[in-house]
Amino acid sequence: MTAWRPVAARAASLLLRYPDVSVLAAVPTIVAALDGLPPAVASPLRRVADHRAATDPGRLAAEYVELFDFRRRCCLHLTYYTCGDTRRRGEALVLFAAGYKAAGLELVDGELPDYLPAVLDLAAAPDPAADHGWRLLRENRIGLDLLSGALDGSVYRHAIEAVRAMLPPAQPGDLAAAVRLARTGPPVEQVGLEPFGLVDTTGGRR
Repeated sequence: MTAWRPVAARAASLLLRYPDVSVLAAVPTIVAALDGLPPAVASPLRRVADHRAATDPGRLAAEYVELFDFRRRCCLHLTYYTCGDTRRRGEALVLFAAGYKAAGLELVDGELPDYLPAVLDLAAAPDPAADHGWRLLRENRIGLDLLSGALDGSVYRHAIEAVRAMLPPAQPGDLAAAVRLARTGPPVEQVGLEPFGLVDTTGGRR
């Protein structure tokens, strides 16, 4: 693995999480780490970090909730884009959960396994566990592409662009699928989903 990629994945994860006190406290550390990343990744992440450093925490929290909690097309759960609220999504979440299990890691804080910051934390884990995170990101490139489009005009789009810059270019089939989903939206069958449970690298020793 390229040495800088775990740092970039962790920075992107933090910058896409809800801006609580602990997450905002990490901003100076993130800014200091960006100098070691390629410009195509560091530059967009720096824009998000600068925004968080310069904005009142209350305003940051309000804009984050408005964007990611109340706008369905700005969902940070990757399976939503291809499965919507259908039974297929439950199957897709099982595949995500299997990636964490294969890596020997556990999700914490009640997050679903397709939550983008959690997947990025998996990609930031030590090898070989990180391979599972990067695989999930590659396989869900369509969701990232659609999320980037939905975030047009938001500073958080830059964080998604940084993640996309860390992945191989989209293939023609991916682009065509993204266009179709952008036009029609995700499937809409409603179904309840139980939480699968960010990433615990301690093996339960917390």
